Amino acid sequence: MDPMDAIKATYFQECDELLGDLEQGLLALELGTGDSETVNAVFRAVHSVKGGAGAFGFEELVTFAHVFETALDDLRSGRRAAEPALIKTMLRAADVLADFVVAARNGTSPDEARGRSVAQELAMAEEPAAPIVERRTDEFGFAPVVVEFDLPALESTPSPWQVRLQPLSAMYAKGHDAILFLRELGRLGEAHTTLIDDELPPFDQLDPDKSYLRWEIELPADVDRVRIEEIFDFVGDDCLVSITQGAVEPATSTPAAIVEAVIVEAPSAPQQVPLVSVPLEQKADVAAAAAASPTIRVDLDRVDRMIDLVGELVINQAMIAQRVTESGIARSSAVAIGLEELEHLTREIQDSVMAIRAQPVRSVFQRMPRLVREISAATGKLVRLVTDGEATEVDKTVIERLSDPITHMLRNAIDHGLEGPDQRLQAGKPAEGVVRLAACHRSGRIVIEVSDDGKGIDRPRVRDIAIAKGLIAPEAQLTDEEADNLIFLPGFSTAAAVSNISGRGVGMDVVKRSIQALGGRIAISSKPGQGSTFTMSLPLTLAVLDGMVVSVAGQTYVAPLTAVLESLQPKPADIRRIGPQQAVLSIRGAHVPLIDVAVALGLRDHPIDPATGIVLLVESEIGGRAAMVVEAIHGQRQVVIKSLEANYRHVNGIAAATILGDGRVALILDVDTIIEHQAGKAEPMRFARAS
Repeated sequence: MDPMDAIKATYFQECDELLGDLEQGLLALELGTGDSETVNAVFRAVHSVKGGAGAFGFEELVTFAHVFETALDDLRSGRRAAEPALIKTMLRAADVLADFVVAARNGTSPDEARGRSVAQELAMAEEPAAPIVERRTDEFGFAPVVVEFDLPALESTPSPWQVRLQPLSAMYAKGHDAILFLRELGRLGEAHTTLIDDELPPFDQLDPDKSYLRWEIELPADVDRVRIEEIFDFVGDDCLVSITQGAVEPATSTPAAIVEAVIVEAPSAPQQVPLVSVPLEQKADVAAAAAASPTIRVDLDRVDRMIDLVGELVINQAMIAQRVTESGIARSSAVAIGLEELEHLTREIQDSVMAIRAQPVRSVFQRMPRLVREISAATGKLVRLVTDGEATEVDKTVIERLSDPITHMLRNAIDHGLEGPDQRLQAGKPAEGVVRLAACHRSGRIVIEVSDDGKGIDRPRVRDIAIAKGLIAPEAQLTDEEADNLIFLPGFSTAAAVSNISGRGVGMDVVKRSIQALGGRIAISSKPGQGSTFTMSLPLTLAVLDGMVVSVAGQTYVAPLTAVLESLQPKPADIRRIGPQQAVLSIRGAHVPLIDVAVALGLRDHPIDPATGIVLLVESEIGGRAAMVVEAIHGQRQVVIKSLEANYRHVNGIAAATILGDGRVALILDVDTIIEHQAGKAEPMRFARAS
């Protein structure tokens, strides 16, 4: 890869983080939970995006970011108030800035018309209106007389800023260019620049790795000093910079980020003031700096390669353990003890590597406020998005595929779930609807909930639409849960008309397929007039799995341990027959359906006697609890997941495959699909035979 392309890639990665921080800060200001530091953080984010864009010559991005930065500077200096209308405009500006960044990344042209429109809104300065003096006649009929005096000015005109810039060789080695700083200084006001080349040697004595030039720039006195300092945020100690105002001595050539001077205003005689060297880093919050942990950027391909190697290490360790067990070596022998230590070490390595791939769901959640704003504007509904659990960590492979399902569910919640402002007021609710997006860890899985306080699912209407579309029979008797799950059927839609948001019958069925492809499940809870909650339960990673190795019709399978509540051998008295092939298990006062896994997978035609086998009590988000009958349990094991679809094809009832310690391939059971099949909600499963 070209070095410049690598630098650009790093810049755009930083832009993603900065844009997320920008939106979070603006949302905090909108909710009234922000403070001056929040404003400063928002300003720094835009300034950093602008600085990098200038380095790469993204002029459209620089121009818009400059207008945005100016508005934020007015906000933090107190010249403009953080009123709701201004913050909403800045949120739209953040969306436009993100679009400009995407256009710069893809090499396409941004929507300049939209950019100009929002820029004009940002540039509308809130100039204080001149006070109106009302001439009144008092009760005696006399009018006040205004007497004006010409008084000498009490304060002399402040001196212009003198900026001295001397780049060091290290600055050029890191890809910075002095011309970029000069251009940014010129944007602050009318600048008079003087090049000083008295240290420039003859051409034949030039050292290409040294820096010989320096500049002196004079800027108008009304320029904010902070804006001058921020131009040099990126250079640190790689450039000698002094910023002075008034009569001062030249700065001493010491490698400080910024050299500050005491401002001298209208002295009676020329006065020399010593310069005080104060690095800008000392102005930062020391506590926050100490709390920040150092991080490095690593190419994801390298991490994935390491994950694959650790997976192979786990498989080989399991194979060695299998061979040692088969050889009859005593468990107390040095070989067995060493192998056990190797197993613990391998597990720790695997957990550590998986922790490297773990990322907070914040990166997905931060994209949603903009989506909510756009849908709110399109539907004319007042919507407030509340997020919770953004720090919940999950494997990056899961995060990468979470965006589409969450997007579909938020669209559904706003378009179908929430009422319009008038309807909400008539129902005794606030005009503004609330959509909540939350994430948490539960039972070794990540659970994501999308809920709203809208009208809930209209089950009679859902049923009528399903009958009209031929999805169910008119005489079908459905429970509330079954009626709610009709919205997951392909082609189902409750939208009255096709729009840009919904109405084509594509949405919730896509969500369900996406979740199932991740090895997850989705459930609905709805109360008429109070709202609905969609709950997604997903594995924390798609790389490894804690499973229970079982025998089914002479074949070896793996049941995900997160779905297994307990295992038991039932007594004949606890089994209740329902017809020739079906039965339920009575356990602690409840009855759960018995599912013969071999029959469900098409490995045999008739179920075995549950009392002669082992029952796994499992739980599904959709189908509730069930008792799965297998022949035997061979123990608990952590296995490396291998995609079956990528290497073969999709098989109903099978989630993935793995390699056991003896080198054989074992299939991992899809518990949710098996339960759905038993309930008649899925197509028949055949040819799920392990090798």
